Amino acid sequence: MFEANISDQQQKELASKLASLLSTYRYISDSYIIEFFSEGLWETLPVSWQEALGNLAPPKIGDLLLDKDCKDRRYSSVWPLSLLALRTAAHTLSFRREAHIGESTAGTVPDEFQCNHSQSALLGHIFRKHVKPKKQHEIRRLGLLVKKLCDQMNCNHVVDVGSGQSEEAWGPTPRHVVGWVNPKAPWDVFIQQLAVTSCKSTGAKTIPDEKKQHMEDLHPEPHCLQTKVEDLETVLQMQSNDILSSETAAKMLTPTNCRSKPHSAVVLTGLHACGDLSATLLRHFANCPQIRAITSVACCYMKISTQDNPNPPGVFQPPASSDFTLAQSCAEYGYPMSNWVRELPGHQLSYKAREGACHAIEDYLHRLREDSSLLRTHCYRAILETIIRDQRPDLRRPGIQTIKKSHLLSFPEYAQLALPRVGLPADLNFDPISVDEMLAQQGKVVAYFSLVLLLAPVVETLVLLDRMIYLQERGFQSALLPLFNAAFSPRNLVLVAVKVNEDYS
Repeated sequence: MFEANISDQQQKELASKLASLLSTYRYISDSYIIEFFSEGLWETLPVSWQEALGNLAPPKIGDLLLDKDCKDRRYSSVWPLSLLALRTAAHTLSFRREAHIGESTAGTVPDEFQCNHSQSALLGHIFRKHVKPKKQHEIRRLGLLVKKLCDQMNCNHVVDVGSGQSEEAWGPTPRHVVGWVNPKAPWDVFIQQLAVTSCKSTGAKTIPDEKKQHMEDLHPEPHCLQTKVEDLETVLQMQSNDILSSETAAKMLTPTNCRSKPHSAVVLTGLHACGDLSATLLRHFANCPQIRAITSVACCYMKISTQDNPNPPGVFQPPASSDFTLAQSCAEYGYPMSNWVRELPGHQLSYKAREGACHAIEDYLHRLREDSSLLRTHCYRAILETIIRDQRPDLRRPGIQTIKKSHLLSFPEYAQLALPRVGLPADLNFDPISVDEMLAQQGKVVAYFSLVLLLAPVVETLVLLDRMIYLQERGFQSALLPLFNAAFSPRNLVLVAVKVNEDYS
């Protein structure tokens, strides 16, 4: 059986320390690196920090600031105690992310991909088809964990919940999709929907061609997300037609209509369930007697609802059903979930802080050590922001579609491609002397962003710890396992909880 890796009291004490640390350095975690020049972010740091970090080479920044396991730190100057304390606190209070279950994490590629970086040596062809290496790695590791849970809980049913947004959802993958349900519905309706869709399914459910085509039309490439709200609402309405009301579900859950057992014990799992979906699944686990265990891998923390931001950008609410209103579905926020964290001073996490927690610190540390040319992209974008605001003071932090290989371009070349994307002429004149002065400060941009990344695992730890305390408050023990290789899969912490006081025989 899985045991809690931190006691109840330790969880609460850790949450208090995390909230205190983040409230102290909120001005860093809430800042946008693209505003480095336009908002004078460097000048917001203590002068002693500026002197310590301002002239460091990228590999030094990685060793002295981000690498918690560096054994040979050599300083060119005396660092202020406040900066040393921040680094130590951030590293000490964050959950460790190193996967240590029979797998080396020394390199950026797990052992199973050493022979072929695109195919796991431990999965058969059917499990690799149309699935990227990162996902192959996650499927194998999480699958083993879920199988172990099923064996220990004497459970033969697994419910895998996902957002259905990936391309794999429509491709010929080995996933057996039995239906689409609304996870924001109350847990009893959720269970009824699962039973009904299981009844209706005699094989992998397929999507009507016209609906599939409409959905594909609404999944453009990441760099051209221009989907209209009314189009998404149309799709949501189409999906809602597949969602049965609890009254209808109850009628169908009769011996004549359904041979399945709606009250069978299940293990609930969600691999990178986006935003509030992970929080909703934990609530279902806590409230639903049929769900005996759960494995939850969260992602997209910026899409979590909070009291200050109940409808985060990019999150579309489903149409209200007859069973519950939209207001009721949003009554419980994705953060904080626990009563303890909700009462802590300074527990609030902004959209930007939660977005920063999604960044891959291991990948950036690798860039620092390699002194990669990729490091200049933040500086380019920050300079561009000053040019945009000079022309359009009302335009702040506009979204700019990804410019491929921008790190290989000169800044004028980059600006020529980027400016038209915000409605400005490609040949716009700007002061080259001013641009050169900002380019010379690339090292400071890198140092400041490293401070932001230093706090990213702290934010993630508080979000996940809040969920552990939520379960604790309801009598359930849980544990966080660093199941995946963090360098390969940044969101690698799996929250595992079981109901140990039930009879599973």
